[in-house]
Amino acid sequence: MALATRTPRPPSLIGSVWRSTVGKKTIMAVSGLIMLGYLVSHLIGNLKVFFGADDFNGYAHWLRTIGDPILHHGWFLWLVRPVLLAAVILHGITAYQLSRRDLAARPQRYAHQRKEQSYATRTMRWGGIILTLFIIWHILDFTTLTVNERAEEGHPYENLVASFSTWYGNTIYITAMLAVGLHVRHGLWSAAQTLGVASARRTRALKIASNGLALVLTCGFISIPVSVMLGLVD
Repeated sequence: MALATRTPRPPSLIGSVWRSTVGKKTIMAVSGLIMLGYLVSHLIGNLKVFFGADDFNGYAHWLRTIGDPILHHGWFLWLVRPVLLAAVILHGITAYQLSRRDLAARPQRYAHQRKEQSYATRTMRWGGIILTLFIIWHILDFTTLTVNERAEEGHPYENLVASFSTWYGNTIYITAMLAVGLHVRHGLWSAAQTLGVASARRTRALKIASNGLALVLTCGFISIPVSVMLGLVD
């Protein structure tokens, strides 16, 4: 009697996307754009610090009341945080896996060609590590108030000034924002190529947009701790 053979189950769409290089690049691009959108909105909100404590604290309070009365106090933030966390995790995992695939597929004779890579490309890996560590520090500093010795619950403006009044707080933040700039400069261009937005006619415009947005984000975020150090925000 012939044994029945089991027909192999075709891979699911999600599984196929996850295993393919194109799928991983797409996930990396989309997750990166989600984080980029958050960075832009976060910077706009943070710049309210230049309008004084009332404006900045009012903005922080508004974030916790979005959706009221349908959503309870703070629920909007807890709906956003899992999305951002998923984007960070997926971005990191796909970046690591694509890097491993690239190294495995690259012949040994191409090792000397690494000098041709741009500075931003060669620092993406370290930039990702720096930003991952910074996210942890940032949460401990401004969300849980664990590492901010002078932090007080419900006083975001005062907590910001207290954090940026320390040399280590400024050093960590400024270093991370420089890494953000390099990451955005290269990542936005890569995402445009992956998602099929880039073309020969758009190359120059996309590069200008990537460089410009990276510069605005870097200078915008760094302006806050620098202003605290100079006494412009106190």
